[in-house]
Amino acid sequence: MTAPENFPTSLPRVECLIQNGLKSRILMPADPAYAARIDSYWCNSAKLRPSCIVQPRSADDVSKAVVALAKANQPLAVRSGGHTNWAGSNNITDGVTIDLGLLNSTRYDDTNQTAHIGSGGKWKHVYAELEKHGRTVAGGREAEVGVGGFLLGGGNNFYASRYGLACDCVIAYEVVLADGSIVTAKADEHTDLFRALKGGGNNFGIVTCFTMSTIPSGPIWGGLALHPLDIFPAGIKTVVDFTTNNATDPDSSMQFVVGYQPRFGGGVCITIANNMAAVEKPPLLQAALALPEIMSNYKTTTLQEVLTYSSLPPNYYNIWFTLTIKNDASILVKAAELHNQMTKELQAGIPDQDFTSHVAFQPLPRLFVERSHATNASGNVLGLEQNTSDAILIQACASVRTAELEAWARPKVRALVDEVRAFASNIEGGVVPWVYLNYAHSSQEVLQSYGPENIRRLREASSKYDPEGIFQRLCPGGFKISALKN
Repeated sequence: MTAPENFPTSLPRVECLIQNGLKSRILMPADPAYAARIDSYWCNSAKLRPSCIVQPRSADDVSKAVVALAKANQPLAVRSGGHTNWAGSNNITDGVTIDLGLLNSTRYDDTNQTAHIGSGGKWKHVYAELEKHGRTVAGGREAEVGVGGFLLGGGNNFYASRYGLACDCVIAYEVVLADGSIVTAKADEHTDLFRALKGGGNNFGIVTCFTMSTIPSGPIWGGLALHPLDIFPAGIKTVVDFTTNNATDPDSSMQFVVGYQPRFGGGVCITIANNMAAVEKPPLLQAALALPEIMSNYKTTTLQEVLTYSSLPPNYYNIWFTLTIKNDASILVKAAELHNQMTKELQAGIPDQDFTSHVAFQPLPRLFVERSHATNASGNVLGLEQNTSDAILIQACASVRTAELEAWARPKVRALVDEVRAFASNIEGGVVPWVYLNYAHSSQEVLQSYGPENIRRLREASSKYDPEGIFQRLCPGGFKISALKN
């Protein structure tokens, strides 16, 4: 698309981009394509109104944009897939949003069985392209999630029991730094940056391409089952036992959800279970499969179909908080009970019942850490090795229709997580300090949870690769090193 002759240049942030050769890459608020890109954000909270959107078509375009905005001291945001839900995480009011959506190619290299994946891609498209070559990667578990944000936040995935977190399956990053230089960070080149990007978010530059190791693809077995709400104590026991024994079957994965889902009839429990080697009804999942069901769709299927099972509907205001706790059934039962209480409050305050809510319990065994280290000897900055026991990752969520309801419901979700934390703190080792970036609310202390040594690594990498603090001062979205007090 070519910008019209009467293209507005009065705003300094627009003018600086034009002067750096990006006129044809800019979308202004009056442009229908601008409205389409804003509407394409998954969460309404993220649908802010930047002064303009710039859509680079190459790493060189990204470099030009960063240099122009840094020189003009203009605020910016970076968008990958547009799935992060909190306001300001991947968009900005009155600044410039660098929208990586056109950097969405996936290229398979048969010589070394790697995939070169554009930061603006979505996992459903990545998997579809790699499937043509009989390969896949340890990527996102939901179709619409973007590549960049998911990988920079760590990346829980279907293959974590075999290969660890997704960030540890990245073997190289193409990164645009604050001075516009384009570097490759890998195990033997810019090693400190390579490590910092594995969980460090957008503190150091803009990643334009990820090179990942691939694994053979093929059919998988799995699906989901709906259960009556009152079976949640038994369901919780299945996920606790699974987490304890995950090492006996690293091809299987599961999560257990207690939720209010109108599309499923209201209050419900959900088991999502898979075996990535296509073993039907594997022994480790037998207890979960024996739970009373309303319905289930377990079968031998494809990864693409399984991606849809954990999808939440778009165009809501989504409130997410997260907490990591010891693999202890009593803590999970408490969380489920608190969720059910919260649901009653939401039902009373939202007469049309147009909302969803849930607490999801996801295994986080020590096995994941061991497999991450085996896959990536260089390490990451997540600090999960601090955890001495198997854990459960909790995601607490409410999705509502209006900004007013979001402001009303947010304290309720926060209170749920705070009360679970207080309960768990009375159990030895009950609260695990790690906070998962990709599920965290903007108010949560993510980087702090990585531990002092990793905070030091993050600070040193930021000072080295962004000495002027461009991504600290001008890019407010994300969890910032500059916000750390110690």
